[in-house]
Amino acid sequence: MDKIEAIELLNDKKLDIEKVAEIYFKFQGDKEVDGAVAMNLSQKTSVYNREQGRSEIMVKLLIELSKSEDMGSRWAVAKNPHTPTEILEELSKDKINLVRALVATNPNTPKSVLETLFNDEKIVRDGLSGNPNTPQEILEELSKDMDKMVRMRVAENPSTPKHVLEKLLNDPDENVVKASQANLDRRRS
Repeated sequence: MDKIEAIELLNDKKLDIEKVAEIYFKFQGDKEVDGAVAMNLSQKTSVYNREQGRSEIMVKLLIELSKSEDMGSRWAVAKNPHTPTEILEELSKDKINLVRALVATNPNTPKSVLETLFNDEKIVRDGLSGNPNTPQEILEELSKDMDKMVRMRVAENPSTPKHVLEKLLNDPDENVVKASQANLDRRRS
């Protein structure tokens, strides 16, 4: 099998994980193959069913891909719910801000790492606003952000404290107000 055939195979999200691993290790270090493997793993993982696709082989591939020179591969690893916490911690120091931002959105990122990301660039801090594991004091700070999208993600976040949601009911943006009200209503039902 040549590289083109391998990439075509990887486009099928139903490709058996063992075959994905076989292709990865055959072409290890090739940025294009790394990217195709990372995309295949992303497609296998459902945001609605976090355990879907989980296997020892997937975790091993995520660990390997976290070291890839391909930014897209590290990006896919940073957002994957099966990425081990120690890899998320390592990727939180990545030179690419989008990789760090996706670590900030990952619900498996340890709170200690999320706290350090609050001092990062704006795009990284923005990623924190929707993460349900973001510490409440950081969500409170983010609720005062100038960016209405950040405030809206805070308003939608199930971990945002009630008193912060109540303050967001007075936000100048009607979508933030609606999101805050919807979050408060969910808590009452």
